[in-house]
Amino acid sequence: MPGAPEAVERLRRAGVRIAFVTNSAQRTPAQVAEKLAHHGIDDTEDLVITAAMAAATLVEPGERVLAVGSDGVFQALVQRGVEVVTSGPADAVIMGLRTDFDYSHMTTAMQAIRGGARFIATNDDSTFPDADGLLPGNGALVASVATASGVRPVVAGKPHSPMVDLVRTSLGIDGLMVGDRAETDGLFAKSLGYRFGLVLSGVVGADDLPVNPIPDLVADDLLALVENQIAGGR
Repeated sequence: MPGAPEAVERLRRAGVRIAFVTNSAQRTPAQVAEKLAHHGIDDTEDLVITAAMAAATLVEPGERVLAVGSDGVFQALVQRGVEVVTSGPADAVIMGLRTDFDYSHMTTAMQAIRGGARFIATNDDSTFPDADGLLPGNGALVASVATASGVRPVVAGKPHSPMVDLVRTSLGIDGLMVGDRAETDGLFAKSLGYRFGLVLSGVVGADDLPVNPIPDLVADDLLALVENQIAGGR
């Protein structure tokens, strides 16, 4: 988004602590940081918190975890110290978005869950924005397995408690959550006890207002929001 690198730089110069929190579990923190650097935002790897990292907190070292996902999920689980498998019996099933998800993945996950595995979703977002428009999100894939297995998953990402715990550990109990979705970012802000800053440069546009929960701040984009906050001394 135009102005985003300048917005982050202004926050840094003002001494504001930052975390980049994503419900995407596809990329590792290093890969997220690489993408941000491509867009002019550098030195972020240690500031990235992903839904895969949150999901990994829900399993214990040594457990057998059936993983459906991409690099972000597999790295987070390896770092957690679990045994990562792609078939067979498991203590838990963790689902993150993979764009080649098919009937075989659905069947394997369903059978493990019906066999007693705990069901964990990195996130349940129905869609996510892309340069070509909205694309089906992990929630669409998770819904198929939930329907087939008859089990609803525990969800790790925004706005749920595993992600809340990670962000509070990183940034503390007071802050501003900036995002473009009321149903995830807004509810996440409320769960955190943070203010909610809604930017109109993503999923929600001006024509979609009002939204629930009601944002504390609304701006066209991140730069406009940051400039208003810094200018106001908040």
